[in-house]
Amino acid sequence: MKHYTLLLVAGLTTAGLVALMAPTRGHADGEPAAPYVTEIPQGYREWKWISSAHEAGNLNSLGALLGNDVAFNAFRDGKLPYPDGSILAALHYRNVPSDENNKIFGQVQSFVPGAPTNIQFMVKDSKKYAATGGWGFGHFADGKPGAAAFMKSCFPCHEKAQATDLVFTRYAP
Repeated sequence: MKHYTLLLVAGLTTAGLVALMAPTRGHADGEPAAPYVTEIPQGYREWKWISSAHEAGNLNSLGALLGNDVAFNAFRDGKLPYPDGSILAALHYRNVPSDENNKIFGQVQSFVPGAPTNIQFMVKDSKKYAATGGWGFGHFADGKPGAAAFMKSCFPCHEKAQATDLVFTRYAP
């Protein structure tokens, strides 16, 4: 997760979107479930655009950050910490040259999203995810959630962004 500029959010909203957590041993005994999201929130593609980013290096990806209304309004208004109910979705794609555009330009200068690589979510629920700074994390490749061992790296990486409530992305008006 620390390899992504955009790391995302999934969670509960009053609109009825539900982010489920994977149960862990002892969960029935009142112990908290794992702080990660195992189902993709419905309707996330209809959320508002917050920002985009290019991750260079080995990833060479393009990303778009979308937010539900709660998250979008907090970004737009500069409200920190983000309120409970905020959900962020980071859509990541391969960064590929546009052969069609570059023929027109006469050189390689235009890049577009290629094949999708993953979708990441961050869900703000300060009580449910108290152990991970109030955020639940999700990572999906080919529609399948990341393994528990993989997901354990999310919070330690995001914890480095304390000044922005564990979110790396800036609002692009």
